[in-house]
Amino acid sequence: MTSSGPQPLARPIRVVIADDQAAVREGLALLLDTVPGLSVVGQAPDGLAAVAAVAETAPDVVLMDLNMPRCDGIEATARILAGHPGTRVVVLTTYADDDSILKALQAGALGYLTKDATRADIERAVKAAAAGQAVLDPAVQRRLLAAASAGAALSAPSSPSAAAEAPEVPAGAADGREELTAREAEVLKLIAGGLSNREIARALFIGDATVKTHINRVFTKTGSRDRAQAVHYAYTHGYADPHPTRAAD
Repeated sequence: MTSSGPQPLARPIRVVIADDQAAVREGLALLLDTVPGLSVVGQAPDGLAAVAAVAETAPDVVLMDLNMPRCDGIEATARILAGHPGTRVVVLTTYADDDSILKALQAGALGYLTKDATRADIERAVKAAAAGQAVLDPAVQRRLLAAASAGAALSAPSSPSAAAEAPEVPAGAADGREELTAREAEVLKLIAGGLSNREIARALFIGDATVKTHINRVFTKTGSRDRAQAVHYAYTHGYADPHPTRAAD
């Protein structure tokens, strides 16, 4: 049976935790060390220390607070991804305002959780990020999609049905990129929903080779190097489905 979730790495997922509150940082380390398949390899009390810890330990995922001294989480995320593009960043913070969410995603964060997230939420987000998939807190997702839809209403469809009904609307025209076709927009939504190539093929009733062709075109048109960047593009341009795991009504 093929799993629909993120595929685990063959080795434990290496995690760095960045938070200026020692109790939170150490509590998260104890929590994550009890999760099979995860290994906490570093902790950092501020953004500069987080950048240094990534350089030293080469983690798969960083759990990043936003409000930290010396260098905040947004700047630390940008620096980490500039120097270590294979590392994924998941924000874990008390802030869920539009500005913080959008700035974190623009810096390259792949996941965004608030600190009322459960152990299962954090585990799922870390494992998804390690597999190049995005996981957002539901409240964060709603705010992000509302902001993205408002900002991209003239350049991208704001819902799955809009892509099929109005394929002539030029996606990405505002930043000079070639528009996505209706099918490419649909594929991008499914990528953002965490589906694998095979799952996309099944959902759209097309072949695996056709899916790869569409994904390559999506990467080219959105300027994405990989699925993680495509997911980021989907969320910041209004393509992501607000309920990617929910069956259609």
